[in-house]
Amino acid sequence: MIFCSWVIVVISVPGAGEYFQSATSSFRAKLADQIARGTGPKGQDNIARAVGRIEDRYKLAKLFDIAVAADGFTFARNPARIAAEARLDGFYVIRTSVENNALTADRVVGAYKGLARVERAFRSLKTVDLHLRPIHHWLAPRVRAHVFLCMLACHVECHMRERLKPMLFDDEDPIAAARERASIVAPAQPSPAALRKRASKLTANGTPVHSFQSLLRDLATCTLNEMTTTLNDGYSFTVVANPTPIQAHAFSLLAVDPTKL
Repeated sequence: MIFCSWVIVVISVPGAGEYFQSATSSFRAKLADQIARGTGPKGQDNIARAVGRIEDRYKLAKLFDIAVAADGFTFARNPARIAAEARLDGFYVIRTSVENNALTADRVVGAYKGLARVERAFRSLKTVDLHLRPIHHWLAPRVRAHVFLCMLACHVECHMRERLKPMLFDDEDPIAAARERASIVAPAQPSPAALRKRASKLTANGTPVHSFQSLLRDLATCTLNEMTTTLNDGYSFTVVANPTPIQAHAFSLLAVDPTKL
């Protein structure tokens, strides 16, 4: 595994910069008209705050020259700054600590986009599946143990999801999905197999497609029962409920025999 330190600057897609400049100009012109008619904010401070709200919304203040007075304001596009920004319009700029001969440009972008998996794992860890928080502990060793167990559970979940993909809505054919993508910077696309699963709600063997959470709920109904005889309290044995076809398929993918747990 290659570890990188990343710095990324994303400039809007081609044409978006001009669109937001036009929108910003439109809102400023509307505000100037309101001030001129006496229906807008009054006083230099109030006008400045109103202009600032427009700037905060579109984050393009650096492209305009703005002068605020007590009875109004003026603004104009700054051609030099706009031209400088237009040179990068639509480009990703990614810097990595990896040597040039270690990764091609496409693989660098692919590695960066792969961070989305890490972000999804953190979301699952914190809120969706494992609920790391709140931590009802006060002593540091117990907090560390709690976090360690949650990280261990996240590791187990990751491997379970990978093996159970044929039964889940998750895309099990990343190579085919990559072929559906126009380029590495284009949005990810599902594979044809994933599209078929989503449309039919059925797996390749005709069973219903599950989410990871719904499949766990289904597996939870396969009980492990400890039986004790009424004639001899010292004799007991374990009985596993007969798995349903869906449960049996999941256990097969996980290489788990519930009768030997």
